[in-house]
Amino acid sequence: MTARQVRFRYLTLLGLRWLPVGLLIPVFVLLALERGLGIAEIGSVVAIQGIVVLLLELPTGGFADAFGRRPVLLVAGLINLIALALFLVADSVLLLGLSYLLQGIYRALESGPLESWFVDQSLAADPDADIEAGLSQGGTVSSLAIAGTALISGGLVWLGPIGLGPLGELSALTVPVLVALVLSLAATVAVALLMTEERPAKGKAAFVTSLRGVPVAVVSALALARRSRVVLALISVEFLWSFGMVTFEQLMPVRLSEVTSMAGELTGPVSSAAWGAAAAGSALIPLLTRKLGARWTGFALRIGQGLAVAGMGLLAGPAGVIGAFLICYTVHGASNPVHAGLLHRQVDGEYRTSLLSLNSMVGQPGFALGSIVLTAVAAQAGTPAAIVTGAVVLAVAAPLYLVKARTGSSGMEFREQPSPGTSLSQAL
Repeated sequence: MTARQVRFRYLTLLGLRWLPVGLLIPVFVLLALERGLGIAEIGSVVAIQGIVVLLLELPTGGFADAFGRRPVLLVAGLINLIALALFLVADSVLLLGLSYLLQGIYRALESGPLESWFVDQSLAADPDADIEAGLSQGGTVSSLAIAGTALISGGLVWLGPIGLGPLGELSALTVPVLVALVLSLAATVAVALLMTEERPAKGKAAFVTSLRGVPVAVVSALALARRSRVVLALISVEFLWSFGMVTFEQLMPVRLSEVTSMAGELTGPVSSAAWGAAAAGSALIPLLTRKLGARWTGFALRIGQGLAVAGMGLLAGPAGVIGAFLICYTVHGASNPVHAGLLHRQVDGEYRTSLLSLNSMVGQPGFALGSIVLTAVAAQAGTPAAIVTGAVVLAVAAPLYLVKARTGSSGMEFREQPSPGTSLSQAL
């Protein structure tokens, strides 16, 4: 395949992966409430997903590097289908918790393999391939996919329940889940058809070798973070970034309700518009990186997002809060491909997914800590104070993008990997 063909397949698979998410975002809490669960119960089961992802993120990244990205994504797709099927009928804390546990396994498995496949295949086809442009387009595609299906989800709910003959009636809030299940099946089939990967070794011996390669891949990612100050700086950005994300993912609806009585009616359309803004921001990245370079672009975006979030907390009236929120999401969409591109440049393909999983893993405790700290600040000092606190944390991460490698002109500070016989203590 040429680099262009690889990019087309990557963008197609990425768009299909995120279409179901847009359908679920507007309804998952409302559907659980409709089925008799309380807010506290919903919060508890949702936390299960984060805990599972935190525990499995790095090991599953090692599985992807050891067994192959395609088979891991296919297994992830099957688990996701089971999770969504459970969610369709979940009417108790136990069933909903099981659905979210499976969702956590799915999220851990699918975090990184497709992106790693795209980078490796692109560089194999053309060593000078512009992977940042592809990642930028990926951010645009995923954001547009979520924005579009979020609107469709609202339309499906508006159409009302549908009859299933002898099976009874499907409630209006359940219809988007059923459509998401169908789209997820299509996405899994697309992975099987479009994602090609050369892994010549097969059979039992190859399976055992791959299994032994999992801890090596995990150790390699940890060793890279320890020995490379560039990688350590980048995953530190991810931690602080995730901490600050609480401001616009959890506190924004609260802040909006403080400045307008129509927060409930506005939240859905504003969220869809925000994902559209994220797509626009992602599309601007090739221009920005050509002008400023990736590191300075990352620096400027972190400062810009901090200022936008501060605006959410300080500006009065719905227009000011919503405007700042949309600017925040524009910067958020632009930041993702820049951060991913910088991270990809620090590692060779064999352990690429493990490093992406390590980066994703540190985001889980970052978001959890932010949720605890910032909601406590909001309770004691008010929502604006909590939002401004998160804005400061976002801006503090900016200088970390300017950290340089100790040696070498390529920017690759540490490229060697532990051999299969390397122990954990030797590698770390």
